[in-house]
Amino acid sequence: MVLNEIDSKQFRDMVRVATHRIGKNAEFVNSLNVFPVPDGDTGTNMNLTIESGARAVSENPSSNVGDLTESLAKGMLMGARGNSGVITSQLFRGFYKATQGMKTLTAQELANAFSNGVATAYKAVMKPKEGTILTVASGIAEKAAQMAQETDDLEVFIPAVIEHAEAVLAKTPDMLPVLKEAGVVDSGGQGLLEVIKGA
Repeated sequence: MVLNEIDSKQFRDMVRVATHRIGKNAEFVNSLNVFPVPDGDTGTNMNLTIESGARAVSENPSSNVGDLTESLAKGMLMGARGNSGVITSQLFRGFYKATQGMKTLTAQELANAFSNGVATAYKAVMKPKEGTILTVASGIAEKAAQMAQETDDLEVFIPAVIEHAEAVLAKTPDMLPVLKEAGVVDSGGQGLLEVIKGA
């Protein structure tokens, strides 16, 4: 069976499981946190940010995905904690802007939303640094754009995007010497990967 669109029920499930996964892995993400400051709270901040968005989604009875992405983005913006939380909320703000008014989401629409999310997040950061959550988000958007040209089956599209995101994350220590020195990948990038994997 080909899965070629995400409806509101599936979107709600994606948000719920993504929230559960980042919550479960928050301590692991915290343990990687050495940039920009080694304060060990990236996972906690991303978790609180996403939980705030998930609450807003659960309170919205709409059956349009576009309405739910709006609730998710606004909830995350209100609950954004720390650098990683603010950047994540901006990624989803851009995502929502590209999905306004949509009842369901196809692979192409997801790819467009990822691209818009990345553009929004880069604009929101004063000095974007490669080797961070932004780099992983860019990798997700690039692979999504490529895959949307090749397939409209989300069961093919999504795993390919996740696999590419993992490869990009693995390269973050080569981009940021502080990560290489500590022998870790970027914590925000890992957090974003947990969210996408959960979803």
